[in-house]
Amino acid sequence: MLPSVLCFSHLRWNFVYQRPQHLMSRFAQHGKVYFVEEPIFDKGWQGLKLSSPIKSLRVITPHVTSDLAPNERERAIAEMLQGFYNANRIEEYITWYYSPMALGYSMSLFPLLTVYDCMDELSSFNFAPPELKERERTLFQMADVVFTGGHTLYELKRLQHGNVYAFPSSIDKSHFEAARHDLNDPPDQRDIPHPRFGFYGVLDERINSELIRELALARPDWHFIMIGPVVKIDPATLPSLSNIHYLGVKDYKDLPLYLSGWDVAIMPFALNASTKFISPTKTPEYLAGGKPVISTSISDVVNDYGKFDLVHIADTAEQFVQAGEYILNNNNREKWLAEVDNYLADNSWDKTFKQMTEIMSAMLNIKSIKLKAN
Repeated sequence: MLPSVLCFSHLRWNFVYQRPQHLMSRFAQHGKVYFVEEPIFDKGWQGLKLSSPIKSLRVITPHVTSDLAPNERERAIAEMLQGFYNANRIEEYITWYYSPMALGYSMSLFPLLTVYDCMDELSSFNFAPPELKERERTLFQMADVVFTGGHTLYELKRLQHGNVYAFPSSIDKSHFEAARHDLNDPPDQRDIPHPRFGFYGVLDERINSELIRELALARPDWHFIMIGPVVKIDPATLPSLSNIHYLGVKDYKDLPLYLSGWDVAIMPFALNASTKFISPTKTPEYLAGGKPVISTSISDVVNDYGKFDLVHIADTAEQFVQAGEYILNNNNREKWLAEVDNYLADNSWDKTFKQMTEIMSAMLNIKSIKLKAN
């Protein structure tokens, strides 16, 4: 059994199901996980809200009054969390960070091991806190090991820490392989005509809205399905045309139902600071679902998939249309699908979790030996 894990996440557990949920749900199969979300600022109430979405995992959401100064908020959160740790006798644990900002209320902890799972370059996102970079530098000094969410991010972070490992996005293969079969179209997708070009994920500054608009105008007979929450951007800035369909947030378990009904999966990412280091989880998920993929030239997509001809790369509306027409007119996909299956054969969150825990266990042993020697 692994030690308990105190996970500090910038993403909420009930947000889009991605890397933190995949890994922490697996840790919960081997020990206790305490998933600490970013605080919510309330006018009149202060405390911790608790929930248990799965066995052995507690989600902790600190609520603090909004009239406190930032340093007072962090002090209040630290005190509330310490009270929770004491009450639950959490004494031997690993700290696992997704957000360096959590250092503001976790610096007094004494973990067996500190892990920084750097899934994104958060400082390049819109509205990043100004102190984020400085706190990340502190976290690098504290961390025993750093994992990165992709190879491009690894090349950046390996210069900042001596013990960095790249763990690109993985998949729950059987979950998405269901999309290879003819599943019943969900009601809100059922009446959308074909051909369908679909995307699921967060709609934020990483999405190239202008590219989507140009595509919809260039091919009014193609229909573009966009699934996911709109975050940090004004929804009014998203293109509004009759062949663009925004279906909102969907549960992770239902994504294969939507994916099954698409002709092509797309990743129309903008090429900007916020996408320079991303490694989209949806790339292997789309492929596991047997869907051809068109993506803009995100470095990790190009290097991990595009150069092997598993994904079509296109940065302009004209290039997207050319790729889409090629896919729609190419009915013989057996060779491509065999290559996809061969490429994804060793890709799974279970394998990623196993490799991560092997690294962590080795480091725990080394630290234990050093402690005994002293």
